[in-house]
Amino acid sequence: MNLDQINNVYFIGIGGIGMSNLARYFKNLGKEVCGYDKTPSVLTNELIESGISIHFEDAIDLVPKDFYIENTLVVITPAVPVSHSEWNYFIQKGYVIKKRAEVLGLITKDTFCFAVAGTHGKTTTSGILGHILHESGADVTAFIGGIVENYNSNLIGNGKTITVVEADEFDRSFLHLHPNIACITSMDADHLDIYGTSEEIEKSFIEFADKIKDKKNLFITKELPIEGVVCAVNDEAVYKAINVRIGDGSYVFDVQTPTSVIKDLHFGLPGRHNLMNAVMAIAMANLFGTPTDVIAKAIASFKGIKRRFSYQIKTQAKVYIDDYAHHPTEINAVHQAVTELYDGQKVLAVFQPHLFSRTKDFADDFAKSLSAFDEVILLDIYPARETPMEGINSQWLMDKMTNGNKKLVNKSDLIPAILASSAKIIVTIGAGDIGELVTPIKKAIYETI
Repeated sequence: MNLDQINNVYFIGIGGIGMSNLARYFKNLGKEVCGYDKTPSVLTNELIESGISIHFEDAIDLVPKDFYIENTLVVITPAVPVSHSEWNYFIQKGYVIKKRAEVLGLITKDTFCFAVAGTHGKTTTSGILGHILHESGADVTAFIGGIVENYNSNLIGNGKTITVVEADEFDRSFLHLHPNIACITSMDADHLDIYGTSEEIEKSFIEFADKIKDKKNLFITKELPIEGVVCAVNDEAVYKAINVRIGDGSYVFDVQTPTSVIKDLHFGLPGRHNLMNAVMAIAMANLFGTPTDVIAKAIASFKGIKRRFSYQIKTQAKVYIDDYAHHPTEINAVHQAVTELYDGQKVLAVFQPHLFSRTKDFADDFAKSLSAFDEVILLDIYPARETPMEGINSQWLMDKMTNGNKKLVNKSDLIPAILASSAKIIVTIGAGDIGELVTPIKKAIYETI
């Protein structure tokens, strides 16, 4: 398929973080774009404001009549059920229908592609890399799985020749991509509802790695069973962060490259995991030939990703941080970062589990990760694309936790429960609709300061 011949692009599930950046991309190219989503959101509101028509009822007569079959591409997300009537209509009428991953594959095939893979760290790493390349003046478009604070968007740039994409392992989506330079940030077990076993996940990552024929163009962490260029923090590696210290609330560090040392980099994102993300992005940009002074300036100016250790309140009286973490390893990273920054302070973690299957598969690890916080509030499991599983619920998860200072609350009772806590540091964690509660939580806390 030649995307240049497509005039109209219709999205089923346009409000998703990955779908919406594709919608922005095609709008920037001058295509006619519209779509359906189940519910309105901040993202759909922004798309509507940009001139994209969106409706929220599954009804084919709401699709604009000028979206003719000859030049219309229909893009779907895996979250859409097979019973969706619009999707079935387009199938019956013979429209060209592509998954989001397939469309990204078409785009990356005709560009110089940087692909960022890994079960954790994809969004931050690709955001940093996209920011570096954009700041360097490169002809880049970066598709980010989160809202980059510097741009208030999940799309960076409007370039035609270079792309930065998150290589998503869900549904083996990353196997559609055509990367020239890539990294794998991590390879933990996840999405077992798709893969079944951790061995199958590993096979999929190895298949992705095999897309990079020259292993000098593939960056990995030390523990991965894959051939590539090793990156590390304070450990032996080809690219490594050294002399790491904290100054004025930011990390200051040097990066050893194969040919030089980039000195005194300033980086504002907390947590050793984010330092690792930065090293990966720096390594890829350095290999590409980005000048070190541009890298240093971009690293210092990168503001982060919304819902990735995102400060909502930062005062002497109270600190409120929101994070998208939805896997035990990510929760551990949040705990490491918050305790490093606020040593000795009481921390309340509010967690909304995401997916019944993930909660079931990693229940013991979730319980251990959450128990490390001083106080824990659990919300009910956010189902996303799943139906309930018998016996798998937040009470079952809470019973596994060793921390005695824990409670399960309804969303309607969450704010009073947070305000009743004596914790100075509050962290909301999860990938579900807990993100919709951040603004009212922030407002309520502010009123008590």
